[in-house]
Amino acid sequence: MLEKVNPIPEGFHTITPYVIVDGAEKLLGFMRAAFGAQPTHEPTKRPDGSIMHATVKIGDSMLMVSDASEHAKASPVMLYLYVPNVDAAYQRALKAGATSVMEPADQFYGDRSGGVKDFAGNRWFVGTHIEDVSPAELEKRAAEFHKKQGKAA
Repeated sequence: MLEKVNPIPEGFHTITPYVIVDGAEKLLGFMRAAFGAQPTHEPTKRPDGSIMHATVKIGDSMLMVSDASEHAKASPVMLYLYVPNVDAAYQRALKAGATSVMEPADQFYGDRSGGVKDFAGNRWFVGTHIEDVSPAELEKRAAEFHKKQGKAA
């Protein structure tokens, strides 16, 4: 008889992003350098040496990674990471080889955030929560933001 196990493995949350790229080893290196990703085990490799499956932990969250295959094509994603210091994380990501999508700035919704793009086309937005915004204030600020965006277009 099989032992009863937790249906969600220890350390995981209900949703776990799975990033599939051409160049999983390079992506793992980028995530280590930019965001302090820690491997949770040795990657499982295919006979050709490509990565079939790897799991890393960034902060309190798990992320799965693999090289693209016949059954799972590479597909860029966008991920949002909360970090203690968005400006430092943004600079580390650039130093690790990412390109800027948006320099960090204070946002109307209460985060200071910015974004980068890695070699595989994944977009990594990093943010530091700097202000709790009430629903009424958020609605007001969003309207002002969209009004300004309309004028700029």
